[in-house]
Amino acid sequence: MTVHKRDYYEVLGVSRECGDEEIKRSYRKLALKYHPDRNPGDKEAEERFKEAAEAYEVLRDPQKRQIYDRFGHEGLEGTGFRGFSGFDDIFSSFGDIFEGLFGFGGRGARSRARQGRSLRYDMELTLEEAFTGKEEEIVFHRLETCATCGGSGSAPGSTPKTCTTCQGRGQVIQSQGFFQVTTTCPVCHGQGQIISDPCPDCRGGGKIRAEKRIQVKIPAGVDTGSQLRLRGEGEAGENGGPPGDLFVVIHVREHHFFIREDENLICEIPISFVQAALGDTVSIPLLNTEEEYELDIQPGTQPGEVVRVPGKGMPSLRGYHKRGDLYVKLTVKIPHKMTEQQKDLLLAFAETEKLSLSNRKKKPKRFWKK
Repeated sequence: MTVHKRDYYEVLGVSRECGDEEIKRSYRKLALKYHPDRNPGDKEAEERFKEAAEAYEVLRDPQKRQIYDRFGHEGLEGTGFRGFSGFDDIFSSFGDIFEGLFGFGGRGARSRARQGRSLRYDMELTLEEAFTGKEEEIVFHRLETCATCGGSGSAPGSTPKTCTTCQGRGQVIQSQGFFQVTTTCPVCHGQGQIISDPCPDCRGGGKIRAEKRIQVKIPAGVDTGSQLRLRGEGEAGENGGPPGDLFVVIHVREHHFFIREDENLICEIPISFVQAALGDTVSIPLLNTEEEYELDIQPGTQPGEVVRVPGKGMPSLRGYHKRGDLYVKLTVKIPHKMTEQQKDLLLAFAETEKLSLSNRKKKPKRFWKK
């Protein structure tokens, strides 16, 4: 028997041209109206609540929404979307939606699993280490599940007791005139339970601070700002939730010779004006190797000219054994002092260029007349 589903736009009461914010506002309004904590035992309200959640899940996702607009409910079957299995599934998916609805949360904060806090570790590398990659052991501290109590917070042999104020719900309902406002239980602080005999190791917190050592493999080609995500290496989750992640943030120190721009390297090489005029071959260093590259300088090279050396830059993080390029800026070095022989040679060259040097005449010519 085929179950007929209402149009998702009709469920949320929005038009097909509406934006994301309108969809979110409409869903929040319906979630508040049909929330199971506000309608205990009302089967119709439960169905409306699930129906609104399913519509919101599809229309908030650009890809699912596009498929639904073109092919309807049947098109979503190919994406593997099957709606939600129950209230806890909805609460865990849209926790940020429910936390702002006049105190309404999931089925109480105690029963909602939460992922642990993610951590950050800053690692500094030299440019040579960023070029080759590196494997290093890092040491940091994180909150882990207490091995003594298993995260319950109670001493071995004892169990938490249900909070008598909220009856284990983690929330209490207060009447204010015609309205009923749900707030976090002030006794158990939303946990729904009271720990009468706390664990001696974690003191009832369920977690302990511990030192962690792990090997981190830094790939070749990383740059300042690159992040490595180590899943599950963050702090322990709440109420059976998964642990957080560890983010290793890379900082590459400046190099004394090379300047980096993305995957390319830039360096500056001084040459004499004779080398620039006549051409030459000079040896330049390469990053992280004892080998040198023989760079050909073409005759007539101008000051500040840049020569590109393909494939001698940084490795690419995208793989394929690709590397950036090396750009060599040639600066022409003019000597401060010369011998008389060198001066005579330059004067002879000036005569071939029909240059009349003002400092060699009694009456120097004005610039514009020259």
